[in-house]
Amino acid sequence: MADLAYRQLYTMNPAEARKQLIETYKQTGSISRTARLFHTSRRVVRKWLRRYHQLGEEGLRDLSRRPKTCPNKTQPEVEAAVVRTRALTGYGPRRLAAYLKGLGVNLSPHTIRHILRRNGLVQKRRRRATIYPAIWAWEQSNPFNLMQVDVKDIRDKRALGTALCDHLAKRGLPRYQWTAVDGLTRLRFIAFSHRINRSNGLAFLALILLHLRALGIDQKVTFQTDWGQEFGGDNPEQVAQLSAKFLAPLGGELSRYPKGRKEYNGRVERSHRADDEEFYRPYLGRIRTVAELLELGACWVYFYNFVRPHFGYGLEGKTPMAKLREYGAYPDRVGFLTPVLLDRVSTSLLLAIARDPGNNLLAHYMAITTRNGGW
Repeated sequence: MADLAYRQLYTMNPAEARKQLIETYKQTGSISRTARLFHTSRRVVRKWLRRYHQLGEEGLRDLSRRPKTCPNKTQPEVEAAVVRTRALTGYGPRRLAAYLKGLGVNLSPHTIRHILRRNGLVQKRRRRATIYPAIWAWEQSNPFNLMQVDVKDIRDKRALGTALCDHLAKRGLPRYQWTAVDGLTRLRFIAFSHRINRSNGLAFLALILLHLRALGIDQKVTFQTDWGQEFGGDNPEQVAQLSAKFLAPLGGELSRYPKGRKEYNGRVERSHRADDEEFYRPYLGRIRTVAELLELGACWVYFYNFVRPHFGYGLEGKTPMAKLREYGAYPDRVGFLTPVLLDRVSTSLLLAIARDPGNNLLAHYMAITTRNGGW
């Protein structure tokens, strides 16, 4: 008698496996021996013998697992009312639920969604064509391959409250914080501006590249951003032109993550929460001038990169600089790019790049950092 494996046969042809099990039982006359030969349990053998005796070979087929009763099923007349209302209004599940509630029919959006699906009234969402291949931070194996970039509106009443936001406005302090976070180490660079525009956005990215090049870090850097106009907007050709003109000469490029998928830039998004909780709420009320903001901002950058422990994926309580040193002998200065007021430097910096994208830009960068407090 062949030594059979019921589970293996079952995955290939369930009905045939059960038929062979019945034939084996007829030859052996023993439930236990049949179970051993098929490497299954006696309970399984009894189950299919019972089905075979009741229904013959038809009983060896899979039976429907649909419940015999469904006490919570929506009544047919209610389901018909949902279908009619959808045809009249074109509403989605949430709006249909609110509309029907006004007519005395209480159904959850979840139930309405199932009704629409059963009646073929749910259109499959067309997938958006991928323009840029989005990059996950956890896929990176080298520092500075990927920088997640975003702009934070500091004057956020939900995060800071009315008093601090009014203080920011009355003192004429910059409203926007520009942030770039290395996807692998969480090392972070920031800058400030009064306005949110393309010149400031490109200048911020160029400053980061110049900072890295000045310290001998020459690898290509991809800046992953949202679709804001400050980073080129949603026109791929325009983004490519800006990237080629202002970033490519310095070894950088612009990239986008898919719309509505902020998780691709989750590390820079999460860092803004730390800004609110550990920097702006405790200290913003004390700051009275732009110079004081830049000075305290520099202290915050140092604390974030060199002192503050991080517990995100792969860091396990290390600081960004400690994590960075696991990948090489990087100098301390790489973690300390002095924050600048971009409105003061963006135009001259971009003009310098357009005129001469060569080594003279490093001297221009040194002049900018000196005017804004230096290293």
